[in-house]
Amino acid sequence: MPQSKSSDLEKTGVVVESLPNIMFRVKLDQTEEEILSYLSGKMRLHRIRVLVGDKVLLELEPYGGKARITKRL
Repeated sequence: MPQSKSSDLEKTGVVVESLPNIMFRVKLDQTEEEILSYLSGKMRLHRIRVLVGDKVLLELEPYGGKARITKRL
C-alpha cells in the first residue's frame, strides 16, 4: 500500500551545484547538509529552470538517498 505524499519530509534549501542529467547538489537550510536532488516530473514537463543560487522546496525520500525538487521559491 503506497504511503501518502504528506508523509514525505519537506525541506527548503539553496542550489549549490548543477550536475548533468538534471541533477543538483542542494544545501539544506536547517542542517547545512548537502544532498543530491533531481527535478520533479512536472518541473521537467513545464521546463522550469533551476539555477545555482535558487531557493527550492525539496521532498526527501524516506530512505535518505536523494531528494526531489518540487518547487522553486
